[in-house]
Amino acid sequence: MTATVPSERRMANDIARNLGHLPRERAAAEIAGHIGRFWDPRMRTRLYEYVDAGAEELDPLVVAAVRLLR
Repeated sequence: MTATVPSERRMANDIARNLGHLPRERAAAEIAGHIGRFWDPRMRTRLYEYVDAGAEELDPLVVAAVRLLR
């Protein structure tokens, strides 16, 4: 049986993986900027809810980015 990862979590982690070479604060700001510019508000809401629920399986850079977005 294969567990599926919701698209918001997968995409956010992919973005973090691609920007992980940057210094932490800059990477978080770049991730926040990307999510803020390109993600549908419903997608952002689902990501926020996931972070509020504990953010298991999310890259710490994504959690930092969500804090900047809020």
